[in-house]
Amino acid sequence: MMSEASLPTPTPTATAAAPARILCVDDEPSILSSLRRLFRSQRYEVLTAESGKQALALLREQPVDLIISDMRMPEMDGAQLLEQVRAQWPDTMRLLLTGYADIKSILDAINRGEILRYITKPWDDNDILLIVRHALERRALEAEKQRLEALTRAQNEELRVLNLSLEAKVQARTAELSSANDRLKKNFLTSIKVFSNLIEMRGDKLAGHSRRVADLGRKLAVKLELGRNDVHEVFIAGLLHNIGKIGFSDELLAMPVSSMKGEHLKQYRNYPVIGESTLMPLEELRGAARLIRAHQERFDGDGFPDRLSGTAIPLGARILGVASDYDSLQIGTFVQRPVTADEALALIVHGGGHRYDPDVAKAFADMLRGPAPPEPEAVVALPVSELRAGMVIMRDLISKAGFLLLSTDHVLSDRLIGQLVEFETASRDRLTVYVRPEKPA
Repeated sequence: MMSEASLPTPTPTATAAAPARILCVDDEPSILSSLRRLFRSQRYEVLTAESGKQALALLREQPVDLIISDMRMPEMDGAQLLEQVRAQWPDTMRLLLTGYADIKSILDAINRGEILRYITKPWDDNDILLIVRHALERRALEAEKQRLEALTRAQNEELRVLNLSLEAKVQARTAELSSANDRLKKNFLTSIKVFSNLIEMRGDKLAGHSRRVADLGRKLAVKLELGRNDVHEVFIAGLLHNIGKIGFSDELLAMPVSSMKGEHLKQYRNYPVIGESTLMPLEELRGAARLIRAHQERFDGDGFPDRLSGTAIPLGARILGVASDYDSLQIGTFVQRPVTADEALALIVHGGGHRYDPDVAKAFADMLRGPAPPEPEAVVALPVSELRAGMVIMRDLISKAGFLLLSTDHVLSDRLIGQLVEFETASRDRLTVYVRPEKPA
């Protein structure tokens, strides 16, 4: 063995505040004394034991970073000791000290105790210090690895919980946004209905006309199996198809189309273009605006404003033209003498192939002559006196004059019910309100 004065000073792996703890086990006190002196010079904390039994007792009392055990000891050899250390304190690094070239014993220690290295006697101080330092560095790396793995598991669990929380929050926020979007759509549609009413307030004949045209157009579009968006565009266009008449004089507005001449007729034939231009700034209404422009075109090409013919006319506009003329014939805005519903339908059917698309006219006749379509959802008709807050309106509430009072899906409140009572008292107009049936308690 080399003298202590000639030894280099390897950098210890532990800090001064927490020096590495080494347990040396040998049945020869002189060996233990040499190892203690060598390792203490490197600022390691050194424990010693003269037997395997004593070593296990020390390990039960305090943790040890590294154990160096002699192979040949009475009662319990190094392989047996290190095997128990591996089983009970697997994080403790294990080195074997042997003075015998006994390959079988070394292999036994490797297999049973899973030792990191074995050191032969007599040892070289520099070599054993280097081996110990590397062993402690390895232990530190293993400890850091375990710490990082534990940290990763903890963070992954936190992320999992966070993801679940975020997913729930996203779902809740999505539902909230969806609900808000639905409310915006309903409010937008209600605004359109109100605006449509404002146009019709200028003429008694027009009251309710746009709403009836919109309803007929929507039902006809459904019968012709148009897509959902196309059906919606027909309905919106029906509500707003007369928007271009907002600048008409009272005289022109009250005049039947069949009586118009000269400047009056010229102004009338320009209203679909004005209607389209009015709505074009609103991107959501551009599809409806295109139908409004074309709803006065004729299937034979003799309509206005663009003299389109046949299928060059958008299908939604062909539907709108039929629905609008059917109602206009009955309220006296198309001809001087209003006609009955049956007479109006006969004129529509007769005009198929000339004024109207024959397929659309036929489908319209089949729709009106067939059974009424079932209600999409059960409704209950109630007088205003039986209404209660929280009830949901299932059909637009229309006054006898044809004006919109409340729109579909509106939730009644005590204030609204009070306003309906006041309206009935002032107008002497008894209202019937269609609401969703209340679920039994």
